[in-house]
Amino acid sequence: MFSDDRRTVLVFNGEIYNYLELRKELQVLGHQFLTQCDTEVLLRAFLQWDTDCFRRLRGMFAAAFWNEDERRLVLVRDRVGIKPLYVCRLGNDIYFGSELKTILFHPEIPRRLDLSALHHYLALNYVPGPFTLIEGIQKLRPGHFLEWRNGMVLEDSYWKLPHGQHENWTLPDAEEALDGLLRQSMQDHLLSDVPVGIWLSGGIDSSTLLHYASQASTQRLKTFSITFRGRSFNEAPYIHNLVDKYQTDHLELDLNPTLDLPAAIEDVAYYSDEPFADAGALPVWFLSKLSRQRVTVALSGEGADELFGGYITYRADHLAGYARLLSEAARRSLLSALRYWPVSDDKISFEYKMKRFLEGSLLSPDEAHVYWNGSFSRAQQADLLMKTNHTRVQDLFECDLPPGNGDGNLSRFLAFDQRYYLTDDLLQKVDRMSMAHSLEVRPPYLDHRIIEFAASLPDRFKISGRGTKVILKRLMRSKLPASVLRRSKTGLDIPTHDWLRGPLRPYLEDTLSPERVTQNGVFRPDTIERLKNDHTERRANLGYHLWGLMILFLWMKHWNIQSASELSLPPAAEESRTLYPNSAIA
Repeated sequence: MFSDDRRTVLVFNGEIYNYLELRKELQVLGHQFLTQCDTEVLLRAFLQWDTDCFRRLRGMFAAAFWNEDERRLVLVRDRVGIKPLYVCRLGNDIYFGSELKTILFHPEIPRRLDLSALHHYLALNYVPGPFTLIEGIQKLRPGHFLEWRNGMVLEDSYWKLPHGQHENWTLPDAEEALDGLLRQSMQDHLLSDVPVGIWLSGGIDSSTLLHYASQASTQRLKTFSITFRGRSFNEAPYIHNLVDKYQTDHLELDLNPTLDLPAAIEDVAYYSDEPFADAGALPVWFLSKLSRQRVTVALSGEGADELFGGYITYRADHLAGYARLLSEAARRSLLSALRYWPVSDDKISFEYKMKRFLEGSLLSPDEAHVYWNGSFSRAQQADLLMKTNHTRVQDLFECDLPPGNGDGNLSRFLAFDQRYYLTDDLLQKVDRMSMAHSLEVRPPYLDHRIIEFAASLPDRFKISGRGTKVILKRLMRSKLPASVLRRSKTGLDIPTHDWLRGPLRPYLEDTLSPERVTQNGVFRPDTIERLKNDHTERRANLGYHLWGLMILFLWMKHWNIQSASELSLPPAAEESRTLYPNSAIA
């Protein structure tokens, strides 16, 4: 959109939820509007307040402003990175786009694999910003804007994740405040000219959204869900109870191997832009496709776990402090004994959690927190990669996060997950999979007022003993069925271990064949063969490791990504070790 004098132009992706408020304020200041859309409001807000306008916005957005007279470009991304924005500087020139493939379309942009980003991908299962897996291309950080003038670049923040600002809340007061914030956010996120649906998992996060949406909407709500009736836990009864309670127009798909899974995986690898080793991308792909049959906008529950402490890993962070009271030798012995425990396909089985927990306890608290949600430790990567470098996950913790004070530092780990895991895994996954189906997905929990409120709460309002998301469950205790409040978190993951031993095994073998691994030149073929064999023969559950490698190989093939020409050797002190089960030791 152009300004009235056509000297300033805006390219915009996203939604500004408070654009009507801003419009009234701008009209008082003399602006006259030609349209009813939020794009014009954003352009005029920039003309009025320049970059100061960004902190006034509520919404999800990536935008580019170009002023012809000043030869000035301003790029901006929303506070938590719901919408993507990629940037590449080549000499004095700058290239940008909301998709990585937009930049790769330019013939002058090299397609070399970034080794530091690869290390992070293997450790975390995603690529944390500002890295991408391609040298020279970065993600603009959430809550930041970038200004380019004739080859000179300035980047600054207009909002930062708050921490260390705890207020003297009481539980009743916090509960009342959260209730009001959720009502406000739901009103914003339901604002649309088209029907809005809700992604329903049967857990407390999506169920809470359904409850508040039912109060804010006068129309019958449309809900959508993916189930896995073939695995040991079943979402369907929880979902159907909610559908009956709120009388929604519900559409459901059971995700199972009778569907064309290989074709969907190929699509996931293509539309991801960057690979993420999160197997939940496949259900989100099918859920987006299902939702698009009836709506063009849907609400999802991303963010609640990271804001209010919903993951079992936060409890593991705390319990690991007690485990470390045992000698390292004792923990190694326990881990060795678990080699003989029967291997189950269930990711929440005792043996899977216990092995992962003990492996993590042998790492530093920061590295352990990442390892429980990730895949390969540094020592494991030394055995996996032909060459490596000095990249450490620990470095990410040293970038403006709350200081570490030993085991169980909940605020520090919540801040890490909000900055990296939420933005670069969950939100990226949802945005890419949904936009591939022309579906807009909005996350009401990520209204920045809710984020700031959550940061002001004491840790005990989030996790207390065995309880997680204390404040959210307290708020919903009289609103939702007790079964939903008591339900253990399962996540929207496919039965990865089982499917890679069964229906997807031929696809895995083809994608990670010795010939392709050798041709790739980055990984040790014998190590990957050992991974596949140990998983297939049930010596270990390595489905998530193999899934991440498979998606990476597909992505590199799709986009013709070349290995970096210069890879540094690992330091001499870092010796190669076997990958399991004691290999978490760094």
